[in-house]
Amino acid sequence: MHILLIEDQEKLADNVRQFLELEHYTVTVAHDGKEGFELAMTHEVDLLILDINLPGMDGYVICSLLRQNKKNMPILMLTARTKQQEVVHGLNIGADDYITKPFDLEELLARVRALLRRHGEKSPELQAGAIVLNTNTQEIWKGKKKIDLSPKEYALLEFLIRNKGIVQERPRIIEHVWGGRDELMFSQTVDVHVAYIRRKIGKDTIQTVPGKGYMIPSD
Repeated sequence: MHILLIEDQEKLADNVRQFLELEHYTVTVAHDGKEGFELAMTHEVDLLILDINLPGMDGYVICSLLRQNKKNMPILMLTARTKQQEVVHGLNIGADDYITKPFDLEELLARVRALLRRHGEKSPELQAGAIVLNTNTQEIWKGKKKIDLSPKEYALLEFLIRNKGIVQERPRIIEHVWGGRDELMFSQTVDVHVAYIRRKIGKDTIQTVPGKGYMIPSD
């Protein structure tokens, strides 16, 4: 799952990013409103965590413009404002939930998971052959055997399972799993992580499509 975090307080943003990455989410961070808006418009984003007070473009404007442009990812607003009318305004222009600063990271995680469940996920379990992945518990099972993956391995496997039957080229995988880091575009990072996953779950689950990328076949 790819989360975009738009937050200008760098220490807070870094703490949230590290915490969510430990929970197997892919997190892209923007510290400026205009940069964050461009990322939200051009990248595949499963959930947006959006501060209100931002340089360049405030969170209300970003939220309103995204909804006007038919971007329907769930939006969780971060606010230091406690006046009810300001919170109501955010919800009225398209935010799905809000959390008031300072906040507990575990509460943030609970709200993130609730929003992701609410937006189109009928069951927390994803399956590919004998592999079952639970997006709530972040657990992976092969039959009765629990499989331990690193956060990036988990994110990569989840992305491929969610897109079964569709070939995923390396640049798109890097965008979704690593947040589109340019320095990885010509590296073997994706291939190495696929190799690690295959060692743990078996060679046949992920197929190599020569000259293109990787795919998990449809059932």
